[in-house]
Amino acid sequence: MKFLLAAVNAKYIHSNPAIYSLRAYSVQKDSELEKHIELAEYTINQPFQDILADIYARMPDCVAFSCYIWNIGMVKDIVRELAKILPETRIWLGGPEVSYNAEELLEEMPFLTGIMVGEGEVTFHELLMFYRQGCPEDNGGLEQTDGIVFRKRGQGGICRTGDRALTDISSIPFFYDDADIGDFHNRILYYESSRGCPYRCSYCLSSIDKTVRLRSLNLVEKELQFFLEKKVPQVKFVDRTFNCNHSHAMGIWRFIKEQDNGITNFHFEISADILTEEEITLLQSLRPGLVQLEIGVQSTNPVTIREIRRHMDWERLRRIVAALQEKDNIHIHLDLIAGLPYEDFHSFRNSFNEVYACRPEQLQLGFLKVLKGSYMYEKASEYEIHYTDKPPYEVLFTKWLPYSQVLKLKRVEEMVELYYNSSQFAHTLPVLEKAFPDPFRLYEQLAEYYEEKGYFVNNPARAYRYQVLLDFALSADPDNMTLYRQLLTLDMYLRENMKSRPAFVLPLREQQEAKDKINGFYRREECSPSFLKEYVEDGYNARQMARMTHIECFTFPVWEKENPQGNGGGAVYYLLFDYRKRNPLNQEAYTMLLPLA
Repeated sequence: MKFLLAAVNAKYIHSNPAIYSLRAYSVQKDSELEKHIELAEYTINQPFQDILADIYARMPDCVAFSCYIWNIGMVKDIVRELAKILPETRIWLGGPEVSYNAEELLEEMPFLTGIMVGEGEVTFHELLMFYRQGCPEDNGGLEQTDGIVFRKRGQGGICRTGDRALTDISSIPFFYDDADIGDFHNRILYYESSRGCPYRCSYCLSSIDKTVRLRSLNLVEKELQFFLEKKVPQVKFVDRTFNCNHSHAMGIWRFIKEQDNGITNFHFEISADILTEEEITLLQSLRPGLVQLEIGVQSTNPVTIREIRRHMDWERLRRIVAALQEKDNIHIHLDLIAGLPYEDFHSFRNSFNEVYACRPEQLQLGFLKVLKGSYMYEKASEYEIHYTDKPPYEVLFTKWLPYSQVLKLKRVEEMVELYYNSSQFAHTLPVLEKAFPDPFRLYEQLAEYYEEKGYFVNNPARAYRYQVLLDFALSADPDNMTLYRQLLTLDMYLRENMKSRPAFVLPLREQQEAKDKINGFYRREECSPSFLKEYVEDGYNARQMARMTHIECFTFPVWEKENPQGNGGGAVYYLLFDYRKRNPLNQEAYTMLLPLA
């Protein structure tokens, strides 16, 4: 008997911890079961026919798909055709997208055998044992398995069994091991140290399970040590509110500080306004790049926050974010959601500007998803929230926000993603913002510029976005052309050692005096290094060092955040970019001002 657990992920870099956890739990219960379970991971970008052919080649007796809003459409298409080519294969679904309306789905898709509802480890194990024993589905045996909705074969009708009791997550085995870790090369590794959430946010399915269950700290430490020893680049905790239990969070943060391997980064989703002084102090002491924190703000409108049943003190959260940024060691994501109740365009603009002022490394602008089973789903009619019938059930318009303004916010989101979240323009944008009433207006007008130029249809390549931003800046603030050209030059070389120089770069470096100073610098470094000792120690000569680094000439001190325009003295500055040393938070090259002027 072969039971195939299948996942259709959003991207190749993602993995699906659910199917690994289900397999690990069953194998722990009975090692003989390992030979009966296969895993298969695909992506929504793969050709549909290729996925279908791969599953057919495996010839499973049973197959179960892990279902979410981003893959349910493709999963439905796959199982519809799978039922034709493998008519004897039992087809099961599970996951948050099918747990709420299981009966409806079974009516819609008569070829489905059943749906696993809620947490799946124990349910899957019992289901696997049922099929392994060769029991027919119409003998009443499945009715003894909690947590499923299934079709009674031969009898007709649909049966929902009792609710599955919540699982002790310390009983779930660690599903990464030496054999499998290679399969996750260049992919995000997910880890779970708790389940449930104490909060009741109306848009979130995690609010349904208010019982927070913590994995044993001894187990967590042992498992995190595995990641550290393997030098995994990033581990993403999927805990809904990681720091809801302070002792648990402190224990893990202390452990990763003490065991830091200098490579692995840990991502946590936290509630910032409940951080204690002790937690803040510990976080401030971590190696730059060791952790990144995702903080859901969603809105700063107090009426909206109250209506969506969030508990958040915005002023306290803002102060804590500032405290976390003091040491420049933590990569911070702040999240906003457009389309929430009582949030009109003006209110969202205000929320955007207040969150933007925090200067996070990433500002995630998302749109409300009205998830089945959530409190928001129940209140949608009252709020006059209209959303797409098909997943991801994204807001179209609300009583407060018309569709035309949702479209405008979509354009703003794209500009924020391309220009702010890319970290490509970190020095240019703060100066350009001063030419606008507020930051939101900058991105709003940039979106209008994109629309006018047709760039939403023919999106500029990444390297050309510097020129696009310069053209836009000059249309808004033409008196500062030279300053913007140098700011963009700085931003460009901070990211990469460009082999060809764009047209907007000032030709200062090509002047003979500058050439002589730059060439002389590298020759001196080869003989008696002061700035590039590590390169010389590794055996590089002057010509090689010149290729591996870059020196650019500026007439403004554009690297200075406080006064990038300087005092207008007309001096020439020589700035060295070292690409072997990068800022772990934003990956900018290390820079040094050289005494060559």
